Parts: sequence; structure tokens; C-alpha cells
Amino acid sequence: MTSLQLSAKEEMVEKLLDAAARGDLTQVSSLLSHVPSLINQKGDSGWTALMLAARNGHYSVVETLLSHGCDKFSVNSSSQTAYDISKFWGHKTVSNLLGRTDEGCQRVLPGCDLQQQENYFSREMLERLSVKRSEAAWLEAKQRDPDSVYLLFSNLNPMVCSSDQDQSEGSRLCRFSIEAVEDLLQKPHTVLIFLGATREPPAWFAINTDEDAAELLKRSREKNCCFTKMAHRDLLKFSEEEAGVVAQARSVLAWHSRYSFCPTCGSSTNMEDGGYKRRCLNSDCRSLKGVHNTCYPRVGTKTTMRGREGGGGGRGDPAEGGGGVLLRGEEGRGGILLRGRRGRREEGEVMTSHIDLMTSHIDTCVCVCVCVCVCVCVCVCVCVCVVC
Repeated sequence: MTSLQLSAKEEMVEKLLDAAARGDLTQVSSLLSHVPSLINQKGDSGWTALMLAARNGHYSVVETLLSHGCDKFSVNSSSQTAYDISKFWGHKTVSNLLGRTDEGCQRVLPGCDLQQQENYFSREMLERLSVKRSEAAWLEAKQRDPDSVYLLFSNLNPMVCSSDQDQSEGSRLCRFSIEAVEDLLQKPHTVLIFLGATREPPAWFAINTDEDAAELLKRSREKNCCFTKMAHRDLLKFSEEEAGVVAQARSVLAWHSRYSFCPTCGSSTNMEDGGYKRRCLNSDCRSLKGVHNTCYPRVGTKTTMRGREGGGGGRGDPAEGGGGVLLRGEEGRGGILLRGRRGRREEGEVMTSHIDLMTSHIDTCVCVCVCVCVCVCVCVCVCVCVVC
């Protein structure tokens, strides 16, 4: 009799584990309502129902198991919790759910709030003053102003300085006055762009030069100065305010480094509008007639749409390496929300519903979060390349 009872219980455990792995919420709820003691049972592999649901990214099943009091700190034979498993397989929404506590929906491990979006390069402390870019006399006066701030780049790498005590704390930009960089402005290969101004005006400029980096470092009066070497790592050490300034400066300087010749006729070009326009020197060039986007840096609005959980845009298996399909497009200002929804349907045949605008900056970055009706969450990001 005892062996028959054990066999029946093991069969129910296997049914629960199979339903959790498949994402069958109805069967999981039914089994738990009849036999609540099954919730933390492990199968032959040493995995619980919560672990299997987390492995396959079944958010609703994980949510139901947690509501029934499932032990989310239980570990398998590899000492992995359900949180570790979901994190490894790239199911971000599931790992966020498992990382909360019951009281305040806070992260189990220390860190920032789970709902906070990370737009590291989008924060700006400068007024860009685009209306002043075409005023040559005003720009000239600001360049000569002793209070103006200059940032020095060597082959697109900014000069930074770190703390004397702990260099791991982060980096900050080295700031120069006109006296320290005036000779560089006279050299033909130096690129100078206007970044903007703070509310208590100093104006900010960025200079990119191919001069010897060791000689450039001697211009700074601060210790522990250097040029960044690995952009994808070193640019993440700034404060959010300085990261936004570097993103703006580096993206425009990178455009100048790649497009010094007219893309229409191949002739040489001159910089105008504080570094935000290049004018062809060939008087017969078609780019001088009318408005052409080839004369300006491509810092307009772009969209990138990525399936966050399941679906992956309708192509491939996002569970393989946590990947999915990215849909990209180019949008005009004012139509981002509507066109983001329409573009997602046209390209991926995924219906979207509510859209939340997260960040909006002219000429820089916009991120839009889209909630999808078919159990797929989509993120639409409209941004410029800041670390290319």
C-alpha cells in the first residue's frame, strides 16, 4: 500500500514538473490547489517546478508558484537557485521577479531599483544651444572666453583623471581653458565642436587631435591623467552627467573622422555650425542646393525593437544564448510612438498595446517601452551611436 502511495505521489510530482517546464499555467494551478505539498518537490534531476519554469522563461507560472509560497532559495545539484537559472538563460523579467522581496519588491542582492531604466549615456547637463551654432561671432567670443571649458580627445579617446587614493572609484574628464589648447586650434587637422553651455554660462567645447598623446598629457596640471584605451569599458566609469557629455562629443567627433569628404561629389569639405555641419568646397556640388542629410551628422531618431521575453520577433529561438531578432528602423520626430507600434507589426507581426515614453532628448536618445498583447514584451530604443 505504501509503495502504491509513493508511486502516485511521484507521478503527481512529475506532472507538476512537466507542466511547469511547458508553461501550462492551468495544470500547475490545478495540481497545487489539490496537493499543495507538491510545490517544493524535486524531480530526479534535482530541479523544482520553479527552477524549470525559470529555465524556460514562463513568467506567469513563476508568478503563480511564488504566490503559493514556493521556496525560491532552494538549490539544485549545481547550487543554483531559480534566480541564478533565469539569469543564466537571459530571462530578465523572470530574474527581476525572483530578485524581489515580499515586502517592498526590492532586489535580494544589493543594487538599484529593478524598475529603474538604465539610460547611462542619455543624461545631459548642458544646454546645446543649437540656435547659436550658426552665429560665428558668438562662437568666436565663447572660444576666447577664459571661463569656457575644453575637453581634449586624442583619436576619439578623451583625457581623463582618476582619484589619487582609489583609481577604481571612477574617472572624470580633464577640463582645460583656452590658454592650454590655443595652439592646437591653429593646426589644420584639429577638430573643434561646440557642445553647449551650462545655465551659469561657461560654454563647453571638444577638441579631437592626432598629436602625440604623451605630449598632450603634459598640458594637464592634474595627476593620474591618461587617455581612455578601451572605450566600451572606460567610458562606463564616468558620472552619468559626464557620460552624457562624452557621448555627445564622441559621436560627433567620430562623424568628422569618417566623413571629411563630400559624400555627393567626393570633394573636400569645411566644418560649419559649431561642428554640426560640413559644407562641400565644390561650388557645383548638388549638396549646396537645398537641404541634404549628408551635410549633417546622423544623430536623428532611430528605432531598435527587441523582444525581451519569448517570441524573439517571430524568428529563431531566443532561448539559444538569450538572443532574439532585432528590428531596426528610422523615424521622424513626433511619430515615434505610432510608428514604433506600426513598424513592429509590419516587420515582426507582433501586436502592441500600451507604449510608455522613457527618455526624450533632441538629437540624442529616446527609449520607448512597449507592452505587447501576445505575451511578448518589446523594447523600442531610439538612439545614436555613442561609443563607435
